[in-house]
Amino acid sequence: MARTTPDEILTGGTVLTMDSNTPFATAIALAGGRILAVGTDAEIKALAGAGTKHTHLHGRHIMPGLIESHTHALWGACRDLFDVYTGYSASLTELLQATRKRAANLPAGSTVHGGPWRHEMRSEMGQCPRTLLDEISREHPIVLFDTSQHVAWANTYAIKQAGLGGIPDDIKGGVIERSRDGSASGIFAESAIEGLKALTVHTDAQMAEAAREFTRYFNSLGFTAFKEPMAFEPELRAYHAADQRGEMTLHAAAHIVKAGVSAERVSYDELERLRNSYRSENLRTDFAKLFVDGVAPSFTASFSEPYLASAGYDVARHVPDDTLLISPEEHAEMMIELDRRGFTVKMHAVGDNAISKGLDAIAAARRTNGMSGLRHEIAHASFIADADVARFKALDAIAELSPKLWAPNAATPSQIKVLGAQRLEKIYRLKDLHAANAEMTYASDWPASAPDANPWTGLAGMLTRRDVTGQFAGSLAPLQAISLAEALPLFTTNGARSLKMETETGSLTAGKWADFITLPKPLSEMAPEEIGACTPLQTRWKGRVVYEG
Repeated sequence: MARTTPDEILTGGTVLTMDSNTPFATAIALAGGRILAVGTDAEIKALAGAGTKHTHLHGRHIMPGLIESHTHALWGACRDLFDVYTGYSASLTELLQATRKRAANLPAGSTVHGGPWRHEMRSEMGQCPRTLLDEISREHPIVLFDTSQHVAWANTYAIKQAGLGGIPDDIKGGVIERSRDGSASGIFAESAIEGLKALTVHTDAQMAEAAREFTRYFNSLGFTAFKEPMAFEPELRAYHAADQRGEMTLHAAAHIVKAGVSAERVSYDELERLRNSYRSENLRTDFAKLFVDGVAPSFTASFSEPYLASAGYDVARHVPDDTLLISPEEHAEMMIELDRRGFTVKMHAVGDNAISKGLDAIAAARRTNGMSGLRHEIAHASFIADADVARFKALDAIAELSPKLWAPNAATPSQIKVLGAQRLEKIYRLKDLHAANAEMTYASDWPASAPDANPWTGLAGMLTRRDVTGQFAGSLAPLQAISLAEALPLFTTNGARSLKMETETGSLTAGKWADFITLPKPLSEMAPEEIGACTPLQTRWKGRVVYEG
């Protein structure tokens, strides 16, 4: 029988529900971890019984908890807890000093890994960058990743451990930068980094600690749900274990990798095994991941037009499909089968050609299977061609926008260097997508290309296309700014739909989970700089207070 008497009522504030039927209220009633009712103070007080707790908001503001649609939560927490990390604006000297310090504190043979380094540092590394790391240690494998996490810098020890020593063979889908003698210089990209990544695995105990850390961190930011975009079995095992222990106070979904940056493919039987083995109350596993291309700074994102010759790119040899990690034919076959099996697919696609090919694959699934109701996602969706903007709505596809680089940031110089300033005028086309009625979601992609998972700077950047923290000057594609009312669904209702939880969370509606945050005042009364500096006073998940500021 449905509960009719609330466990708790909260009155005397303002409530933004994100429910079009009752968009605003002053009070809310909770029962059994769910929302019993929203309404006026008088309406909610009338529901109270003898045992009902009454919380006075004293003018404070309540809104739905935020939803992060693309974040490597375990990886980010491990970075902060266990890895070399100097921030996205550190100098090469600072990064090397931190690496030296970490090596001095680890036993010989232990891997030293972390970063990030930026591509404008490449000239400082010299002709053979591995020797710079060899000077730090020849007794530790050293692997440092760039800001995108798609490119690695390694010393000789790590290169040998990864099976890339001597004069290595080319790797399909990978880039090996070579010295004059043909040996690996120490810089590797895309599928060529797989062996190096294998040296940086964290233990189960570390993963458990990381799960507790990211949960604390996300709740403190106001998140009540998130999506892991790149799950292999170790991540699934760690998320599942944290949920079983009752330590993950977040709704979660994990996109299980079907086709990564390497040529290797996960079988459908294995995908089904992972889905069935690790789903739990708060972990949804009916999601899959495909990598379509790489990233712009390493020339591995797939663009219809070539990169700039001034950046060292061989314009004469530009073939857009050469940088695709999946052929269009295989891509279509995968999408049809994954859609048939009930997997919502997230596709890593940065360049306009990769995005177009991703939409083509969704179209193939729609033609074969019909409109399945699964809203497949183009992850990042950084550079969308004019002709593809309207296709998101037509195909019932989601433009998942990440990393939060729609304002000037540490990565902007490297993007301009390889693509030119003019092409960046069409980066993250929020305004154009909104005008085309495309569904969008917010994501940070933390810790890849994102120093933090803070959604408030991401929201403020959407409104201004500026860095409201003041660290980086200027604006980035200012005509693509959107309003607060246009932006908030990306963080709430749209995010819930991408989790397949639109009937359970994302708005403050009777019957849904009581997932909400308390702020000093409504966001509509804050300047963008205030929004960027915002922190919740309290976060509730399933009615429980999981963070108190």
